[in-house]
Amino acid sequence: MSPYILAVICILLSTCSFYETNAQLSANFYSTTCPNVSSIVQNVIQQALQSDARIGASLIRLHFHDCFVNGCDASLLLDNNATTNIVSEKDAAPNTNSTRGFDVVDNIKTALETSCPGVVSCADILALAAESSVSQAGGPSWNVLLGRRDSRTANQAGANTSIPSPTEGLTNITAKFTAVGLNITDLVALSGAHTFGRAQCRVFSARLYNFNGTGNPDPSLNTTYLANLRQICPQNGSATALANLDPTTSDGFDNNYYANLQNNQGLLQSDQELFSSGTTLSIVNTFSSNQNTFFQSFVQSMINMGNISPLTGTNGEIHSDCKRIN
Repeated sequence: MSPYILAVICILLSTCSFYETNAQLSANFYSTTCPNVSSIVQNVIQQALQSDARIGASLIRLHFHDCFVNGCDASLLLDNNATTNIVSEKDAAPNTNSTRGFDVVDNIKTALETSCPGVVSCADILALAAESSVSQAGGPSWNVLLGRRDSRTANQAGANTSIPSPTEGLTNITAKFTAVGLNITDLVALSGAHTFGRAQCRVFSARLYNFNGTGNPDPSLNTTYLANLRQICPQNGSATALANLDPTTSDGFDNNYYANLQNNQGLLQSDQELFSSGTTLSIVNTFSSNQNTFFQSFVQSMINMGNISPLTGTNGEIHSDCKRIN
């Protein structure tokens, strides 16, 4: 994105801060060592989408949950391993029985190891998969900055404390974004990824029946939407039943998420709270009225997030298998 376009967005939103691109990451990092990396990632995801409409949203979530813990280093992908003292982030509360798509990441890694062995990091695979998932769902495409290396450690305790929760208030979530160098605009833009995908009833059912221990539903919920959600998630029903994060265009990447918030149809508490305060509310209104502005800000915020503390140079390694260190 040009500095001019970014400046226009910042003027519109009045909340932007500028980020320097990490000098060690480059969109051309694999231009000679693995020139087909983007098309390989795209083809694997395209195939996965034929049997799993949710996979795009799941893959971008993996990138998000990885970057918020020790930076974008693929530590989330590591399995438990007593020999190497890996205590997996997959078993942290925000990830267990929740994050998915690891098999597709493995398929991408296998395809890349066949084409250009030992070259592309798992951390870069997550960044590329996020971009491809968004663009294939009708959202924007962008040149992903590459050159990350993979961590030899995991941080389950960090995953338990650093990843924003769907039941947290806006103040806490903002603090977690600030802690990794992201601002309010990044928070609202990246939340727009909830324009596709699903959430389990257990994540939001308290809003339907016992909000904040009151014994009543969240008063901010649209009453018609509340009734629909109660049909999907009856009080003693399955905790793992799924509801669309966006009830209007559930598998498409667009700006309808923000219109849903304006109509009190945010599925998660963390979603609807974006429409509860002056700063975030004004950004929601801007993104709702102009999809192009949302797309441009989303791209910049994805780049910002991808720049969180990457391992580069001789730090870390290039995993030959994303589930374990070499």
